[in-house]
This record gives sequence, structure tokens and C-alpha cells, in this order.
Amino acid sequence: MTVIAIDGPSGSGKSTVAKAVAARLGLAYLDTGAMYRAAALWADQAGLLDQPEALPKLVQQMPLEISLDPADPTVRLAGRDVTGPIRTSRVSGIVSRLSTVVPARRVLVARQRAIVAANRRPGIVVEGRDITTVVAPEADVRLLITASEAARLRRRALDQRGQAGAEAIAATRDEVLRRDRDDSAVAQFLEPPPGVTVIDSSDLSVDQTVAAVLELVR
Repeated sequence: MTVIAIDGPSGSGKSTVAKAVAARLGLAYLDTGAMYRAAALWADQAGLLDQPEALPKLVQQMPLEISLDPADPTVRLAGRDVTGPIRTSRVSGIVSRLSTVVPARRVLVARQRAIVAANRRPGIVVEGRDITTVVAPEADVRLLITASEAARLRRRALDQRGQAGAEAIAATRDEVLRRDRDDSAVAQFLEPPPGVTVIDSSDLSVDQTVAAVLELVR
């Protein structure tokens, strides 16, 4: 089984590129960030988000279903489709309160590794944070997709607000940069470790970035 591991900061384009690469190669796709978002939503709804000692057990028992189909990466909690709700600004603002709790993070990493091991497609593209170092350090291809701060803020503003004017970028700045800062304390995704190839997507289109990844895979 081929494993492609992709790390990167918020707004670098790693999710869009990872889905496209998986679709082109007929591989499964695992969005680990969606798992953290779902866990944060679950903890928030349970009223336990500010009780870090309770989070590992909560995350372990979380009734999560995540699709590995790059064309339909649906996320369900207790049978309810939360694919949309986990992408709201509300969840973006609280996810680091769970993702920076190391014991809870370890539980999610174990679940992610189990998903990779159980995959029945010819391979899988796994993307998120600390994928190349913790989740899949033995992956066949290990990448860090990055971009300039300006490019990342512009992309996230377009994704979430449909525009990239000064006001939209200002509204997005704290959400993007704060989460990267918080998560960088517990995950490595800003600097490439040995053996990881860097792709700077600042001045590349999605198609160009996908082509660069496919060339490395080949």
C-alpha cells in the first residue's frame, strides 16, 4: 500500500491538493484536521472542552465516522452529518483548545494510524499536522506544502467569506495565525524534518501544485 503524507499550515492548500491527488491516483483520502474539528465539536456539545483531563476518554469513545472517499469526505458524529458544522468559524475558533491537549492528541493519532492500517484501497493520502513525523513517518512520500502568510490568509478568506478584501482578510487573520501558533507547540508542520520535500504553493495554482506532487509520487 502506498502512503502519501502531507503536512502544512492553515491555508497552504494541502487539503485541496491532497483530495485531488488521491482522486487522480485512485487512493483513499484522510483529512486528520477534520477529526480534530469533529472532536472539538463533540467536546463542546458535551460541555467538556475546558476539562482537559476528560478529553482523552471523550475522544476515545467519540462515535466518529469519516469517509475516505476524496470525492465525498463526509464526517459523521453519532450518525449525524457534521461535514458542514465542523468548518464553521465557531469550530475554527475552538479546535486548538482540544488539539493542544497532548493526551487527547495521542488518542486521535492512534485512531488515525488505525485508519491508515485498515485501508483497503491501493494507497492513501493523509494530510494535516505532524503527519510526516508522527502519524505516518514511514510514508512512501512525505511532503510539507507551505505558502506565504499573505497567500494563506487570502485563500482562507476566499474559502470562508467568499472574498479576499482587506476586511475579510483581517477577520480571518486571528483564526489562521493563532491556530498555527497554538498547534505548533504540539505538532511539527512549519519546518520540514529530514526526508520531507517542501512545496511552496504561494505562486502556484491548485493544478500546478497537484502536478508537482504527482511528479514526486512518480
